[in-house]
Amino acid sequence: MTIGRINIGQKVYAFPRGGIAFEDHTAPHRDSYMTAFLPSLSVIPLTQPSGARAYPIVSEGDTVKEGMLIGRGHGPGSAHVHATVPGKVMRMVTWKNGAGEPQDGIVINLEGGFEKLGKKEEVFPWEGTLPHDIQRTIAEFGVVEMEGKGRPVSEIISTIRMAPEPITLVVRCVFDDPWLAGDYVLCRERAAHIAEGAVIVARSCRVSRIVYAISHRESELGEAFLTASIKWSIPTSVALVSSRYPQKNKRELDMVLRNYEKKEQLLLGSLFAFSPATLAAVYDAVKMRKPVLERYITVGGSAVRQPHVMKVRIGKRIVDIFSECGGFTARPKRIAFGSPLLGQQLADLDEPISKTNYAVFAIVEEYRREKNVSCINCGECRNVCPVGLDPEELYKKSLIKKGNSASNISLGRIMECHGCGCCELVCPSRLPLSTTISSSEAGGERVVKYG
Repeated sequence: MTIGRINIGQKVYAFPRGGIAFEDHTAPHRDSYMTAFLPSLSVIPLTQPSGARAYPIVSEGDTVKEGMLIGRGHGPGSAHVHATVPGKVMRMVTWKNGAGEPQDGIVINLEGGFEKLGKKEEVFPWEGTLPHDIQRTIAEFGVVEMEGKGRPVSEIISTIRMAPEPITLVVRCVFDDPWLAGDYVLCRERAAHIAEGAVIVARSCRVSRIVYAISHRESELGEAFLTASIKWSIPTSVALVSSRYPQKNKRELDMVLRNYEKKEQLLLGSLFAFSPATLAAVYDAVKMRKPVLERYITVGGSAVRQPHVMKVRIGKRIVDIFSECGGFTARPKRIAFGSPLLGQQLADLDEPISKTNYAVFAIVEEYRREKNVSCINCGECRNVCPVGLDPEELYKKSLIKKGNSASNISLGRIMECHGCGCCELVCPSRLPLSTTISSSEAGGERVVKYG
């Protein structure tokens, strides 16, 4: 068994150019968290970010139990949906999110006793379980990636099985964005569960090594994960990586792990990264036999009176979350899920928290002004672009292309932009560089490839 050890002099791996030190004083402190009140009214999303909606198997007036299957996933990208609270089904609802996409959900009025909350939970031994049975359990309890597109983990496992060996599972504990505070709290509170979740995934699909990619300022988490991993026979190590944004991005993370591979004389082979929240959900499904009922989220922004990291039930409405944070200090100009750099606009405060929401914010002023001044040709955008593009040039060409559909201007390397937003944040003229470039790439639709 090979277990890596951290020492003070261990090398920190960083992508070679660009990026920013992203700080935001309106994000909450991550040294504590609060457990949100149980919602009297929950809206459980049926629509899957990565695939078809789940098919509802309950009707208006039905009584449901905590953890009960209420929506059956079908087709690629779809996952099962479970009731996160006990109660009565009030109605089925449909709404449009900030991107104008239709969403479906089941409204549950809180009633009755809980099956999981406050009860002694039974632990299920899984070590002798066959890989396909582990995968089946993960699918049964509706486990998805707890960020981004929310792909079902069972489908990711099938993809990993087809990859050439060796295979390395990467646990992505990279905190390059203060709005990832919820993931940090989760790592601190449930390090042993995340470590076991990583081993469960590894056992299900021929993974030969586990690497914890951890921001260098959080090396104590590396010690916690390695300590929790000693009991397992799979080789495990820690790679300390930069905290510079966008280190968490797949391209930048893969780049530093290849450097780590060379420096440590390892053979990592195919890399597959999982967030700590996803692996905690895998642990809950396989070892505790329970679906995704709650998650840690970061709640803050300049319009929020008392920002907090909160442990929240899936389906709790955003209006109730902000209310528990003391409400607003002023009328928000923007309310969105995720980080202010790449947030997805909310259309309505009655929208619920889903499995993939790691943060929600409300801000009084935008990161950029409504009326932008002209480009001053300072070159700051070029300095911070991790891909080595010229955002200024691409922005100007994108505007010309947008204003003249017949234009034959080439946008060159625009497809290499992954929309991290670094250029937009540092631009002294507050030009919507990244937003405009990504919109041009998608023919007018905003595309975010970060993560």
